[in-house]
Amino acid sequence: MKFFEAVANIFRIPDLRKRILFTLAMLAIYRLGAYIPTPGIDFNKLSEFFARNSGTLFGFLDLFSGGMFRRLTIFALGIMPYITASIILQLLTVVVPTLEKLQKEGELGRRKITQWTRYLTVMLAIVQSFGIAFTLQSSDGGFVMHPGPGFIAMTMLSLTTGTAFIMWLGEQITERGIGNGMSLLIFTGIVVGIPKAIDNIYGNLVSKQWTPIHLIIILTVMVAVVAFIVLVERGERRIPVQYAKRVVGRRMMGGQSTHLPLKVNAGGVIPVIFASSLLAFPQTLMQVQWVKTSPFLSGMLQSIGGAQPLYYLLFVALIMFFCFFYVSIIFNPNEAADNMRKYGGFIPGIRPGKNTADYMNTILTKITVVGGLYLSILSLIPQIMISGIKLQRLPGVGNFIDNYFPRWLLDGLGVNFFFGGTSLLIVVGVAMDTVNQVEAQLIMRHYEGFTPRAGRIRGRRSGA
Repeated sequence: MKFFEAVANIFRIPDLRKRILFTLAMLAIYRLGAYIPTPGIDFNKLSEFFARNSGTLFGFLDLFSGGMFRRLTIFALGIMPYITASIILQLLTVVVPTLEKLQKEGELGRRKITQWTRYLTVMLAIVQSFGIAFTLQSSDGGFVMHPGPGFIAMTMLSLTTGTAFIMWLGEQITERGIGNGMSLLIFTGIVVGIPKAIDNIYGNLVSKQWTPIHLIIILTVMVAVVAFIVLVERGERRIPVQYAKRVVGRRMMGGQSTHLPLKVNAGGVIPVIFASSLLAFPQTLMQVQWVKTSPFLSGMLQSIGGAQPLYYLLFVALIMFFCFFYVSIIFNPNEAADNMRKYGGFIPGIRPGKNTADYMNTILTKITVVGGLYLSILSLIPQIMISGIKLQRLPGVGNFIDNYFPRWLLDGLGVNFFFGGTSLLIVVGVAMDTVNQVEAQLIMRHYEGFTPRAGRIRGRRSGA
């Protein structure tokens, strides 16, 4: 009842109602682009190609575009050029002093970085659209109806314009809607796969490929993974910080106790995206003819293909690496310790300066290991359910494993890719962030929120 009452309260607040309706309208426009095709493409042949290469980089890009890359619509590039541009500029702020200075200048500096991100997004879209057009035209699949410079120019114009429009939609949602616009666009592209996933499950049950026990296992794992995501995404290590009293003019400043929150999963889904795209790249090379004809290269790439034990080992190692790499960029213990000392703050029992930096670095290392293991488990469990883990190919013990291990573990259950760990993490994370923002708007206007901890303010009633 409280949930439905909170939903009703959303539509009682004119400003919040307008923001939510505006967000829904922008997302509807985004989905409309999924049905506007790029001229000159044979979509049936292209869909067959993606069906054969779902585990490569093409399938990974198709996930984030909500299936639009498979059909090569005007929004086929999706939000990936913007994400790539944002990550590139974020990494460059560490090594380029000009960008680092801009980042510290507040709102004006952030606007300048955002402007450069837009320019870089368009440049990346131009390069990617040219690569797509050239690859489609030069391939033997017969994807292009009328090859030539006109097709390449039209494809570049359509895809680049679509990417720029998507970027504008995301910024409009962030500014005038509710939630983070770019995240919501990715969220929308993923959740549109829910009906197809449900239909896939129903088809497996009707054809008796799955038993009711299989369905119960899948649903149980789904609920457990979602609960696990919510638990860890809310988790943080709070370092207590005490500020000494000091006199500034005629006023006594400081003296209060606070804490420095360090999130368990500070990198979010970025380490998984980086690791997945790096491991998808070798499988994409398998489509090249000279790689196929080379026994050494093809054998090596097959050994790190999806569902292979070496693939999972490399996947976990890359996730851990990118977790530490990304956290080292967004949080500097030495800088945090210096800022704390400048304002008269200290951690109880720890000396200011280097000791404080070492203490924070130790804690950060421990929770980053936990965060990396969390992302690894979250990504591996759904992938094993999808395609299993080919332990029978291990030398020496392969025959024993093949004879005595359960087939669902070795071959998987063939669940739709929607249930992948990356997509679940994005969906649950964006949903939590959006609900928290709506709840904050409700509480600010003296209404009850969705959660039990979000009580009324000043004792006013929900219907006030």
